Amino acid sequence: MSYIDEKRKGLLVVAFPELSNKDKLWIENFRKKHDKLFYKIIEPHFTLVFPTFDISVPQFINEIQQLSQKIKKFEFTLKSAMMNNDLLSEYYHIFLIPDEGNSNIVKAHDILYSGILQKHRRTDIDFISHISIGNTKKPYEALKLLKEINESDLLIKGKVSQLSIITYGSGKVELLKTIPLKK
Repeated sequence: MSYIDEKRKGLLVVAFPELSNKDKLWIENFRKKHDKLFYKIIEPHFTLVFPTFDISVPQFINEIQQLSQKIKKFEFTLKSAMMNNDLLSEYYHIFLIPDEGNSNIVKAHDILYSGILQKHRRTDIDFISHISIGNTKKPYEALKLLKEINESDLLIKGKVSQLSIITYGSGKVELLKTIPLKK
């Protein structure tokens, strides 16, 4: 079981971070080795709205466009990783966690779930601001990767200046709309 329904297309909101070439290459190389689930499907991102299934595409886009007017561009810094034991699947995930900018991501998540999406907000999983970079079914392998990252001098700076509305289903992502954020 997972929060992702592979049989239906879900509507999501993600923020693809703007990163230096060096930092994007580091993340991509790590994901290529350790993210068997999503490396070939979607670029590194922060998920702000999890898959939603019972809203029409026009209604979803309109809602996100209106609510995103309350969200400003922001910068973030990633200095550490954490392991997440996905209780809805058999995977352990490695997340890069923002040390700076976390509150902006949490607030954006809350804003986007304040309107018609409020009844679709997941209460069975915790919202953790992150960029997913790895996954495994072996907890000690996840801990080894976590230690490798957290014992390094990881410092990734980036910014978020737009939101992307996407669909996901059958292992494919489709970009529906990009919404620039206010200054």
